[in-house]
Amino acid sequence: MSRLRKISIKIGLLFFCLIFTMEVCLFFLLHQKIAHSRIDEQLSSLVTRGNNHRDVLETYYNEETIHHIALMEVKSDTEVVITNKQGKVIISSAEINQFQSLLNVEKKDVPRSGKVIEDNWKSEPYIATVTPFKGGVDKGYVYMFQDTSQLKELINQLNRHFLIAGIATAFVTAIIILILSRIIARPLIKMKEATKELSQGNFSIQLENKSNDELGELAESIQLLSNELNHLKTERNEFLASISHELRTPLTYIKGYAEVAKREHLSLDERLDYLIVITEEATKLTTLVTELMELAQLDNNTFTIQKEMFYVSDSLKKISQKILPAFKQEAKKLLIICPENIQIYADPIRFEQIILNLLENARKYSSKGTITTTEISKKDTEIKISIHDKGKGIPDNDIPFIFERFYRVDKSRSRELGGTGLGLSIVKELIDAHNWQIEVSSEINKGTTFTIIARGES
Repeated sequence: MSRLRKISIKIGLLFFCLIFTMEVCLFFLLHQKIAHSRIDEQLSSLVTRGNNHRDVLETYYNEETIHHIALMEVKSDTEVVITNKQGKVIISSAEINQFQSLLNVEKKDVPRSGKVIEDNWKSEPYIATVTPFKGGVDKGYVYMFQDTSQLKELINQLNRHFLIAGIATAFVTAIIILILSRIIARPLIKMKEATKELSQGNFSIQLENKSNDELGELAESIQLLSNELNHLKTERNEFLASISHELRTPLTYIKGYAEVAKREHLSLDERLDYLIVITEEATKLTTLVTELMELAQLDNNTFTIQKEMFYVSDSLKKISQKILPAFKQEAKKLLIICPENIQIYADPIRFEQIILNLLENARKYSSKGTITTTEISKKDTEIKISIHDKGKGIPDNDIPFIFERFYRVDKSRSRELGGTGLGLSIVKELIDAHNWQIEVSSEINKGTTFTIIARGES
């Protein structure tokens, strides 16, 4: 939870600072707009009031009308001063001294619709307008004044409202961001805890993935990694168990028969039989160790692939000479179909190792009198190498696993057939090292076909 708070606070503060800055800017602009709008309304209203008095004076210019206008302003929040053209005050609704400086303002080119002569409401006690009129035998001016204290109070109220709204908005924004940041942070913390479990060797984690965004993709990637690591852990344990078993069995035979062979009362023939068994088991042990070293080199990429162009038929002839006696000894046949002109770009030694392993595998699982066929074909630059036997076949559910180390389809015959369970694993590694492909098809009691898809050119 402490980590959750840390990351949620970081995310929350980041979003809050960004959003709060935007809100402050928007509130400031809105406040300025409303304040200026209210001031403009007051000035426009003052001009309009002066224009109304002008219209009355021009229509009914007399002492009674002038006094009536002054009396009207005494009862309102504005003040009026009426002067003649020379600036002499005809009537005023308030003390004239406080307006004197504004009465002396130059009135040149004052439009009939009126003019604002003081709009500095922040520092001046009054805002003011002037409107010219024509009445009686003389011309004059109507001055309108409004105390700025009311405008200042209006703006102060507006400031208080904006302050309250800003605090409320910031509070609500903080709550929303806190909730959102926790929603965002929670899956991140779960993934952090999952990776910690992975680092400690616990690969059986399960992450819920309910979103289709980047967080969901990240969770899916971590889950896939966990599944893969768990699979690798299981394979490693099985691999170690298989190695222990494969090493223990020949060592047990060697030790047991060596103990028996030391007995003095044994005949020479009996002792020779035991020594033969010891030799066979030692050979199996040597083969196993050699193949394990081969796989270790393949895993660590410490082996080298020296590719060159060579004729496939020449390589298959050498392979046939090596493995054909084993086929004949078990009354099995080997048929090779390969045009003479097909060349392949590969490592000759590794190519021979691949084919030998596949043919050896076909020999082990074929019945007496059957034929194992190796056929080579080429289309454009693609070369197909198919090895087909007439053995008992591989069940469909076993095919995906046959290239795994120590995996055997027929576990009951493993000792009888003498395999280590590593041959096909080595084949797959070498195929991948050449950037080739290998496919497997099989039918029960009809046989199995391994097809290598390679390229004939560099």
